[in-house]
Amino acid sequence: MTLYDMSEGARQGAAWWGATTKAFWRNPVFLTALSPYPALFAAWGQVTERSFERVATRPDWGIESVVSRDRDYVVTQKVRMDLPFCKLVHFTADRNRPVNRRILLIAPMSGHFATLCRKTVRSLLPNCDVWVTEWKNARDVPVSTGQFDVEDYAKYLVQFFAHLGKDTHVIAVCQPVPLALVATAMAADNPAVPNPRSLTLIGGPVDPDANQTRVTDFGNRVTMGQLERSVIQTVGFAFPGVGRQVYPGAVQLSSFMSMNAETHARAFTEQIYRLARKEASDHDRHNTFYDEYLAVMDMPAEFYLSTVKRIFKRREVARNIFTVDGTPVDITRIRETAVKIVEGGRDDISAPGQCMAALALLPNVPESMKEHYLEPDAGHYGIFSGSAWRDKIRPAVLDFIDKHNGVRKASRRKSAGVTQLHG
Repeated sequence: MTLYDMSEGARQGAAWWGATTKAFWRNPVFLTALSPYPALFAAWGQVTERSFERVATRPDWGIESVVSRDRDYVVTQKVRMDLPFCKLVHFTADRNRPVNRRILLIAPMSGHFATLCRKTVRSLLPNCDVWVTEWKNARDVPVSTGQFDVEDYAKYLVQFFAHLGKDTHVIAVCQPVPLALVATAMAADNPAVPNPRSLTLIGGPVDPDANQTRVTDFGNRVTMGQLERSVIQTVGFAFPGVGRQVYPGAVQLSSFMSMNAETHARAFTEQIYRLARKEASDHDRHNTFYDEYLAVMDMPAEFYLSTVKRIFKRREVARNIFTVDGTPVDITRIRETAVKIVEGGRDDISAPGQCMAALALLPNVPESMKEHYLEPDAGHYGIFSGSAWRDKIRPAVLDFIDKHNGVRKASRRKSAGVTQLHG
């Protein structure tokens, strides 16, 4: 608890120091100086304050409307299920006609909030009803609710499948990809749970050894004991989850940024100079990206450790030996769910091949129901929220969903001689 509270105190101190620096060097007395340094120091303070404040701030979805066919539709956001570690959030656009695509978007629990998929949700809303897993910050979950590991994660997904019912299309982004496979296999073995119509797996580590990256190298190099001693902390007294062991979001953020440290350093330096020259704005490209990127959440320690141990080290999903509550989950039992794999050629987190390994685990899914899509120039975030997603991947995913929807897109009313299109 002491270490956790010290880390939080350091963050607050850095934000305060940035705010103080900004206020001091913006004093009118420095306006008469010909030196550029007061403006640079004030800009440094502003960037520092904003950055450290964002680390502890949960972003809003901010999706109030969407445009479809040159019309603006109001978006409604409602929580449909509220479980101890996750909310199931439903987004609908107030359209003048129904759509026939129901999508469950499984957002990652990997240190960032589900709002990291904001652009994904926004891009789907004109044509789909979208349900999103909004994982809770572990430091806000009381210890009395119990623990949460990879098996609990899979069981949550099965509950969501059951709640949404038949004709649901699942899209899993990054971290949840292997567990989405597990949950789909669990549904295939449970007559009470409808099988998803389709499963789109985007850039996830089904087999981390298929194409190693710095992420997988780290997982293989560090022992579980070293990992637990070095990164697991206990939530301090300032939060509802006091006493809960977590993998802090700030530690995960440091790991992410260290992978491209030079790029991030250059981005912040350039932003300071833009501010000093009065060329930056509150919602410019830098702030829009880093307001989301820097906002991090804590993960339950048991979830993080079991992910490293069972997904990366033991490769239980890749080897099809994953168990839930001691019962084996056979991924080859998936038969009725169409599966599409999406990968980015420049993905340095889940490199090409790691996600495609899922297809080898699905011998009972007809070849006509399996697809693989590789976007050569897309990085990890680009395959679900960038221009590659918007212009190329999203249309391909929607075509795949329509192909396996099970609901006719058009029904003809012979008496009127017209066609009604739905979505």
